[in-house]
Order: sequence, then C-alpha cells, then structure tokens
Amino acid sequence: MQEKIAAIIPCYRVKAHILDVIGRIGGEVGRIYVVDDACPEHTGDHVEAHCNDIRVVVVRNTENLGVGGAVMAGYRAAIADGADILVKIDGDGQMDPALVWRFVRPIAAGQADYTKGNRFYDLTEIGQMPTMRLVGNAVLSFMAKLSTGYWNVFDITNGYTAIHAKVAKHLPMDKISRRYFFETDMLFRLNIVRAVVVDVPMDAAYGSEVSNLRIRRIVGEFLAKHARNFFKRIAYNYFLRDMTVASLELVFGAALLGFGVVFGSVHWWRSAQLGLATPLGTIMLAALPTLVGLQMLLAFVGFDVANVPRRPIHIDLP
Repeated sequence: MQEKIAAIIPCYRVKAHILDVIGRIGGEVGRIYVVDDACPEHTGDHVEAHCNDIRVVVVRNTENLGVGGAVMAGYRAAIADGADILVKIDGDGQMDPALVWRFVRPIAAGQADYTKGNRFYDLTEIGQMPTMRLVGNAVLSFMAKLSTGYWNVFDITNGYTAIHAKVAKHLPMDKISRRYFFETDMLFRLNIVRAVVVDVPMDAAYGSEVSNLRIRRIVGEFLAKHARNFFKRIAYNYFLRDMTVASLELVFGAALLGFGVVFGSVHWWRSAQLGLATPLGTIMLAALPTLVGLQMLLAFVGFDVANVPRRPIHIDLP
C-alpha cells in the first residue's frame, strides 16, 4: 500500500492521555497531527516537551473551535503536506489506534471515500455502553439517516473516521458544524458530493468517563439542524441536481397528504361543534388523498434509501 496515511488528533483537556495515544499509533501512519484546540492544559506544549516521535506535528488553534474546527485544522495541515488518507482519532484514549488499518483499507482499496466506526455490530459488546448513551445514540442515528441520506450507516456520533484527502479537499470546511453536530454534518456534506460512506465494526469502549454530550440540552439544536440539512439535501438532490419520479412522488404525496389531513380535520371539527355525523362522502374525500399521499411518500422514502451513493468519487477526482 503506497498511500500516505496521516492521523489527526483533536486535543482539548486530554493531556493525561495524549502521549499514550501517540505511543500506540502504528508505523503505517506516516505523520501525526496533534491539534491543540486552545486547550487550557496546553496539550500542544506538553507533547512538544515530552514526545520524541518524529512523526508528530503540533497544530495550534488560537481559539477553541470545537472538535469539528480542530479536525478541519488537522485536515488542512495534512493535505498541505501531501497526505492521501486522513484518520481522525480522539485524544482521550477511548479509540484503539490499532484499528487504523480497518478504517484505511476500504478507502485504499477503492471501495469507500469515507469510513466511520460502528459500535453496534457486536451485541455482546453493546452491553458496555451506558443505557442513556445507547438510547440517545440510536435516536440520533435514525434522525441522521433522514437528514444525511446515508441509510446504510449507524452510530452516527462515532468519531473514529477516515477520509480520502481528495474528498476532504472538496468539502466546504468553513461551513461544517464545529461542535457536537460535527459528525452528522460531515455526512450531510459528503452526501451532497455523493461520496461513498462505509461503516467499520468496532467494539464499544466505555469506562467511568463522563460524556460532555447532554441529550436534553442539545436536542432542540439537533432537531433544527437535522431539519435544515434534510430540506437542503432534498432540494439539491431531487430538484436542483436531478429530477426523477421520486421528485414527483414527494411533491404530490406531500400535497395530497396535506390536503387530506387539513380537509378532514376541518370537517371533523365542524361536525363535532354542531353535534352532527360527518357525511360519508366527506370522510372519503379526506381519507383517499391521505392514504394515496402517504403511499407516495413511502415510495419516495424507498427510493431515497436505494439512492445511497455506491461509486467512490475519489477515484475520479484530480
């Protein structure tokens, strides 16, 4: 394998773990970019003072940009140095660097543009995951399927990822969400450029650490961003870039369903107020558009599920 592999490690309050993480990264990785995201523990200085690995390059953000901003800084540095495949590893020791080959292999073999971890393959390992994290991850993953269009992937919040540099260069790095929504927004951007994404099985590795992600605190923000990305994706993929029978199913299905629900609700309310039975013809006029519209929307979803990108784009990119 001739690809130049680079590891990107965003660092914020991981001083206690970073040297161990670097020490466990194998020789297949040619360069390691430690991104100090304005860390209050000065992780970058700590690495420079105590790490003798010649592969290590410290990149510093002058302000805290979140995990997304740190990863983008690492991507830019690695791309500028000529790396081919960029692997993102967290600096807290929860991601096993020995798995790097699993993430690189599908990309190097021309089977994927982007790979990400999935901790839900082995049911015996899932038991290690805290219940609230398990439920929250499942809910967020389903929401992400709708907004990103990648119905074939799961465990959306998993941050162990790899990407081909050619694909990374085509992403709008300044527009990608910088904080907790980063992983999901990456998938949305990848779908827009029609990149192939593949899940990589990995074990769940949770100890007594406390997650900074609070589902109740960010659920409103996530819902708004998922809705925004969903409508953007649909508009671009089904009306701007191309128009198919699915475009018509979406338009007419939504119109018929909307008409049936509104018409039926209005007449049901009037009948209830007057104490009269709703005429059979009125019921049918509400029910038929509702059922047909629902059927057309389900057909659109089926088309969308089958429309997951299949051909890696990095093969054809300059």
